[in-house]
Amino acid sequence: MPIHIADHPLIADKLAEARDEKTPPLRFRQLVSQIGALLAYEATRDLDTTLTTIRTPLEEMQVRVVKKPITIVPILRAGLGLAEGIMDLLPDAHVGHVGMFRDDSTLNPVSYYRKIPVEAREGVTLLVDPMLATGGSAIAAVSLLKDHGCPDIRMIALVAAPEGWNKLHREHPDVPVYTAALDRQLNNKGFILPGLGDAGDRLFGTTGR
Repeated sequence: MPIHIADHPLIADKLAEARDEKTPPLRFRQLVSQIGALLAYEATRDLDTTLTTIRTPLEEMQVRVVKKPITIVPILRAGLGLAEGIMDLLPDAHVGHVGMFRDDSTLNPVSYYRKIPVEAREGVTLLVDPMLATGGSAIAAVSLLKDHGCPDIRMIALVAAPEGWNKLHREHPDVPVYTAALDRQLNNKGFILPGLGDAGDRLFGTTGR
């Protein structure tokens, strides 16, 4: 599956403001949430629909509705900020959580929590994390979702690095990635360049680089 880079003026404008180091946490959270909704729009463009009958104030008509359930699974903690806008767009979606953090010495993911709705086995699962950096957390999370029986997994990331995308694609070639930008590279600490810093720290106003 390819990587989908959203080419939209609104996304570009909001991402530019989110990258700016002067953007405060409240505004950063708003921007990440808004970009999340716009990326989810792209990621769900080809969902299966079915016909049903409703009644408008004037008459009955047939309409198209989404056929299968949608599950949103943010990778904690930074994924929460991106998932917020997606939940606004898809208020009837089921929501799971995957808790992972990156070991600073090995850069490998460490899993500490998982809660996946059973409905994820029946439809589309949107795996959400602002940064697709080394790819380790994404690969581990996708493997977890597949073990749970999720048949259609799509990842939404605010910003991706080529190293992370290539690694994820090698391990899980069936999982598409929807992102606002494919940045240049990772630095020696596994941070995306030019990137936007530590998304979790910027979302929640904690210290870090």
